[in-house]
Amino acid sequence: MTRRREPLFGGAGRPILTERLARALRTGERPDSPPIDWIVLMPFFRHFAPRELGLAIAGFLFAAFATPVSAEPGKTFGAETFTLDNGMQVVVISNHRAPVVHHAVWYRVGAADEPPGKSGIAHMLEHLMFKGTDTIAAGEFSKIVARNGGSDNAFTSQDYTGYFQNISADRLPLVMEMEADRMSNLEFSEQDFLTEREVVLEERRSRTDNRAQGQFSEQIGAAQYLSHPYGLPVIGWEHEIRGYTYDDSLNFYRRFYAPNNAILIVAGDITADALRPLAEDTYGRIPAAEVPPRIRPAEPPQLAARRVVMYDARVANPEWMRSYLAPSYRTDEDHQAVALDILSTILGNGPTSRLYQSLVVDRQIATSAGAYYSGGSYDDTRFVVYARPRPGVDLEALETAIDEELAKLIEEGVTEEELERAKFGIQSLAVYSRDNLSTLARIFGVALTSGATVEDIERWPDLVEAVTPDDVLAAARLVLVERQSVTGMLLPEEEEAS
Repeated sequence: MTRRREPLFGGAGRPILTERLARALRTGERPDSPPIDWIVLMPFFRHFAPRELGLAIAGFLFAAFATPVSAEPGKTFGAETFTLDNGMQVVVISNHRAPVVHHAVWYRVGAADEPPGKSGIAHMLEHLMFKGTDTIAAGEFSKIVARNGGSDNAFTSQDYTGYFQNISADRLPLVMEMEADRMSNLEFSEQDFLTEREVVLEERRSRTDNRAQGQFSEQIGAAQYLSHPYGLPVIGWEHEIRGYTYDDSLNFYRRFYAPNNAILIVAGDITADALRPLAEDTYGRIPAAEVPPRIRPAEPPQLAARRVVMYDARVANPEWMRSYLAPSYRTDEDHQAVALDILSTILGNGPTSRLYQSLVVDRQIATSAGAYYSGGSYDDTRFVVYARPRPGVDLEALETAIDEELAKLIEEGVTEEELERAKFGIQSLAVYSRDNLSTLARIFGVALTSGATVEDIERWPDLVEAVTPDDVLAAARLVLVERQSVTGMLLPEEEEAS
């Protein structure tokens, strides 16, 4: 069974999009260009394929070139945006240093939008999107991209699903045709579905079930959210994966994969004026569809602290973690999300952070310690503190030391010096992110699928600059409340026996 939208068809019943695409794949020529014979001399940026929230953008930042990119005055990234007639938002971030582009389609649907009892179906569909269409045979999509000198991948999180290609700018029309084709004309058989379900089960075994840390992380998430679907793993529970049917995947595709539920982001050697006709001629031909609103179960107020203690024979080094419920940028009614980003930097980002200095350097009771805040979530999110003890140090002693550091911060606040150092680091990352096309597009994709606007993203460094020590203290007192936390301990199995 396949799914198409009739307006894509020409008079003879063949999809309009695929005529030029088929010709391009047959002859090797770029759509609307003469045939060319060429070799890609420049390696493309490394891509990433996160399967979980993965919202800590800083981990992916690096400078790919030596010279900074210029942006319009008052804009950090110099992004331009427009909307197609069918409701698809388009974002263009020009960077003309090299003739390459990062082309990505982000869908406003993720694991938290799945029907009850079908956890992981969004990720399952991500796999099936590579199965093919009338024009592209199953498994050929990535091979075509590679033959044209590019790389591609996809990713699913709680709030979005994305597909991207890094490729030479003169091959951009080709990948736009291909991506638009599978947005409307995806085909997969019952056997394709069954095979891919086994692939997903194996992925779950290798990434989660065969790793004590993976299972521990799942248990912490499940304990944190009593009602909200963020408590479900992105890849899905094994018993629910086994229960998927062919129709489950097809119905999910039909329900959410539409241009008015997607964002096209192109970063690199292209301008908005040049991209607009290409977007209109590919994605613009796909009619809008009725997409259900994002209505998710609300998480009730947490009235008591929760604890998860897990023992596993595979654990060589114990781990300690505490997760606090926190507002995201979208749900932040008290305007404290930016301060929480700064708080996580001061508290636990790198060797100069408070937790690292106190626990690893001064007291020497931990081998690592840190904190992070996943503010890019669509709904209320988590602020996490974590540490690993040195051999011979028990987790209770480590937890006491962490609680002392948190209590000190809540009592005394942060210094001007700490604040300025954190601001400088965060703003520098924003600037250097312009040197990596994939990272740049990811910043916009995460924010836009979570309800932000291009203007919000452009002015984010100014919001960082405006934060005061009192703002950070207020954010810490709002979030670092043990009553709204889950504390987890991962221990070797022998400790359970003793």
